Amino acid sequence: MKTEGFAYVKAQGWYIATGAVMYGRIKYLPLRINVRGSMGQAVEGTLEAMDGALYLAEAHVQAMQFDEADDLCKKTLEIHRVHSPPASLEEAADRRLMALICEAKGDYESALEHLVLANMAMIANGQENEVAAIDVGIGNIYLSLSRFDEAAFSYQKALTVFKSSKGDNHPSVASVFARLGDLYYKTGKLRESRSYCENALRIYAKHVPGTTPEDIASGLVEISVIYELFNEPEEALKLLLKAMKLLEDKPGQQSTIAGIEARMGVMFYMVGRYEEARSSFENAVVKLRTSGERKSAFFGVVLNQMGLSSVQLFKIVEAAELFEEAREILEQECGPCHQDTLGVYSKLAATYDAVGRVDDAIEILEYVLKLREEKLGTANPDFYDEKNRLAELLKETGRSRNKNMKSLENLIDPNSKRTTKKDTSSKK
Repeated sequence: MKTEGFAYVKAQGWYIATGAVMYGRIKYLPLRINVRGSMGQAVEGTLEAMDGALYLAEAHVQAMQFDEADDLCKKTLEIHRVHSPPASLEEAADRRLMALICEAKGDYESALEHLVLANMAMIANGQENEVAAIDVGIGNIYLSLSRFDEAAFSYQKALTVFKSSKGDNHPSVASVFARLGDLYYKTGKLRESRSYCENALRIYAKHVPGTTPEDIASGLVEISVIYELFNEPEEALKLLLKAMKLLEDKPGQQSTIAGIEARMGVMFYMVGRYEEARSSFENAVVKLRTSGERKSAFFGVVLNQMGLSSVQLFKIVEAAELFEEAREILEQECGPCHQDTLGVYSKLAATYDAVGRVDDAIEILEYVLKLREEKLGTANPDFYDEKNRLAELLKETGRSRNKNMKSLENLIDPNSKRTTKKDTSSKK
């Protein structure tokens, strides 16, 4: 099954997977230590400003608003430069947050720099377990840069420390196993990858005293992504469902649960369970609205995914409304030239065509083509698809035609052989 809608959902599914995993990683950042006592009252106001900026930065990371988080975190690091002693634990903690932001934005070299500086500070302060935790983060960056040997070395360093200090069955050990599973999958060592994933799952199943539901849920989400890579979506769904159930009665976890439900929606869509996909996306949307994240790019992507599920269920008016809201958010958060925004434009034009709003569809396609011609270039194959769709609409404007299903089929799959109303009537 390789339809356009399927491919688009799968591609954006990785964005949602990143969101779900990101929510899990944030909680591993250590709480900042109150440094007012050691720095004196002279900088009390500065410290309050730093605390406020950091709090807002963390909130923006939770909402996947990384540019805003980046600006605020830079302010806290500048305050550290002026007022904090060298290699302070507080600056190291803030650099870990900055590294997470840089990683989310794809700036891996900057993320690596912040993590190395944080690591040096933790080593200087004798924080062995924190050093190991940062080594895992360094391994993640090396993995993103395809520097696989260095990633493996960082993970193994962390694994040795965690086993020694926490025991073989601690969730920290399981989390490194999950990262090694990802590493070995990406290097083509599938047997080793599966073995590490299974070892991690065995640890999570033991519920070792001191283990929190958040620890287990975060690990299950990461492993679910690897099982999807193994083309085992049903197994991935089981892990996501377990993760969600672990968190559903825990306070302050609504955003995390929403990320998991959105990820489940992607998986349901990929296996053709569209009603369940739409339901999962709807649950995620409700939680994101109530948790104050209705203006984030992540929220826009989830709305778009829900719209695609509605299309598959032939709820075209509903899909148009979802695409409209997604467009408004993504234009604001990402800009009109971003690939996610362009994707929403295309889907919205098709749904407008499907419900008879031809003029609106033409207006959107003309706008997208102008963007591509003036700012993005015309090498993208989508340009020619959109140009042909516009030419067809312009040619047929003003004529009586039954085109709703044709546009809908094009939205789901241009090569679909699903029977349309016209086909059905011709067979009678």
